[in-house]
Amino acid sequence: MCRLFGFKSIIKSKVHSSLLHAENALGIQSVDHPDGWGVCYYIGSSPHIIKADKPAMDCDIFKKVSGVVSSHTVLAHIRKSTIGNVSPLNTHPFQFGNWVFAHNGNIKNFEEKKPSLHQLISNTFKPYILGTTDSEIIFYIILSELEKELDLFSLSVDFYAIKKACQNAIEEIIKIIGDLSKNDSPPEESFLTFILTNGDNLIAFNGGKDLFYSTYKNECPDRDTCDSFAPFCEAPATDGKINHLLFSSEPLSGENIWIKMVKGDLIGSCNEMNLNISNIPTE
Repeated sequence: MCRLFGFKSIIKSKVHSSLLHAENALGIQSVDHPDGWGVCYYIGSSPHIIKADKPAMDCDIFKKVSGVVSSHTVLAHIRKSTIGNVSPLNTHPFQFGNWVFAHNGNIKNFEEKKPSLHQLISNTFKPYILGTTDSEIIFYIILSELEKELDLFSLSVDFYAIKKACQNAIEEIIKIIGDLSKNDSPPEESFLTFILTNGDNLIAFNGGKDLFYSTYKNECPDRDTCDSFAPFCEAPATDGKINHLLFSSEPLSGENIWIKMVKGDLIGSCNEMNLNISNIPTE
């Protein structure tokens, strides 16, 4: 299965440690996930995506990007293919406008379920399906639900509309593919773990494959110099206010305190950095 990493922070942050140097960095994990990589970072409201269909640690571009990227919002993915051949068109993250999506999972008997899933996609998006993965289909199902709730091209988007659209999409997908499996189930079973962002909002769902999140550190190394330092940078937030939100398929080494998401958890943050946690039935 694939590996995910994403973060949103009140201050611009570099990602070289998380992607290259942490004990479980994505680059290191690419030894076992060799079928492509992608990194998205935002400049203002515009996503910039660089990706390739080769192992991340064998790719000088991945190392260069990981060393220089500094952004408020980043989404990265390394791929171990289950459905769809190794190709740039099947490499995550996927993008439409300023919406970016990465998935870790699988749809059991995908070719059999594909026609029904395709019917959940608005005609707006069908011409943009270029690859052969279940992941891209899931992305456009979510966008189809988002289209019902908001203007996809607006620079000001309500987080709760995104949350509602994700929940609706998940429920509609489950109606077709059946219950989602647990992390230790065989890889051919159905999983739906993903991260979605438009730069301002970041939301993730544990659809069976493990995902961890972090909102604070045990001790911030920049506590004496950072203008945005607050007590909730080093302790759980008491009022939902956070300075950063990270997601990772495995806990990364360093100062961040990682919490394992429960299957069905839908967790995210808006541009005002308010943490929102809910759970969706997956069985």
